[in-house]
Amino acid sequence: MKPVNYNSLNKNGAALVMYIDMNSYFASCEQQLEKRLRNKPIGVCPYSGPNAVVIAASKEAKKFGVKTGMYASQCKALCPDFEMVPTRPFLYRRIHVQIMNILRSYCDADSVIPKSIDEAVVDLTNYTYIYKDPIALARQIKKDIHNTVGAYITCSIGIAANVFLAKLATEIQKPDGLIQITPENIDHYLAQLSLTDIPGIARAGEKRLNRAGIYTPIDFRNASESLLRKVFGGVTGNYWYYRLHFKEVDLSTTDYKRMSAMRSLSAQTRSGYETLQAMLISLCTRLEQRLVKQNVFCRELSFYAGYYSAGEWKTSIRLIHPLQDAMEMLQQVKYKIVAYEKLQPLKVLRKDMKFMGLEVGDFVSSETLQYSLFDNRLQLDRLRKIMYTIKDQYGKNMVRKASETIEAGQMKDAIGFGSVKDLYQQNDMGVGFNKFLLEEDKEMGV
Repeated sequence: MKPVNYNSLNKNGAALVMYIDMNSYFASCEQQLEKRLRNKPIGVCPYSGPNAVVIAASKEAKKFGVKTGMYASQCKALCPDFEMVPTRPFLYRRIHVQIMNILRSYCDADSVIPKSIDEAVVDLTNYTYIYKDPIALARQIKKDIHNTVGAYITCSIGIAANVFLAKLATEIQKPDGLIQITPENIDHYLAQLSLTDIPGIARAGEKRLNRAGIYTPIDFRNASESLLRKVFGGVTGNYWYYRLHFKEVDLSTTDYKRMSAMRSLSAQTRSGYETLQAMLISLCTRLEQRLVKQNVFCRELSFYAGYYSAGEWKTSIRLIHPLQDAMEMLQQVKYKIVAYEKLQPLKVLRKDMKFMGLEVGDFVSSETLQYSLFDNRLQLDRLRKIMYTIKDQYGKNMVRKASETIEAGQMKDAIGFGSVKDLYQQNDMGVGFNKFLLEEDKEMGV
């Protein structure tokens, strides 16, 4: 995604930002796509089973107290009619693309900034003469989503002079809300909230503010910049002061600093060493795909695992040569695992494993990567890029590496509510969508 740098510490009276927050997104997508799920209390989960955890609850389920992170059994106790629905990430991404295209129809692509799979910012500062009534524009966007995507996909829209206050407006009225925060009405809305209702302020932040004599959001807004610096220990305090006084510190997007792939393990995926190793290979393959798409190599690699019978185990590796290849990542992790297992009797890949994950960082661009004169890595890296180009053009299952065919079907596609940078890539026409992530996963070997 092309970075933008619109942040400004100067209060801009002409600034206008719209924040779009989709309501119960994954669950709403399922209800739109499956008629039998409409108006029913459902929860989207990464896999089925008694230990399945809700990652998104429908509006109907939320009325019974169902929340993200609850187990299926807990949800059933609150709501006997509750139903768990397996996640279908590629479909949620496709609907995300539809919504982003609607937003882009009102302004240039660089002014539409996806913040997550279900949230986006539209910077309308340069369009205030075109859209003189932002409330009317927001209603039209809601109507477009209803007509193009479906009636079960709703959103809350907040409008303000900066991203933070626009996002805050979406939190005040849900679902299907629409609020504009201005200098004239901000105190009216803040008076309805507690400190922990403010995005970014959790219990720890509330305690810090309380120690400084700040007990309400209005106290927070009226606090001096110097006091907030003391409360938060430096520049973070400045940022809070700016946010509450209509200055912009949250609009810019930045490049990746880290990438990670993690999976909670079902009974099937932790049933034996072979399936666990297949999951590890699949995690490596996922990160390889992301690295190739972003045209970067990593110089740091970490593996971590959690267990039902114990705590967690983690190892970090500083790489001599920047890597992008999945099997090279696998070998690096295996070296560390073997060295660890020589010192104690427990195996790292074992049946009581609860989750496993990989993280890469310290990136170097493929354009600046240095090769030695006699290094054959250049050809291998070119071949890898060609393979993904073929996948893009003809489908990701058209050509596969051997590592993608081990233990078919073990690595189910997953999606979170976080960054969607992977879904965007630069092409000859500007910012485009990563078609690889819009395809349905097919079982390997089919």
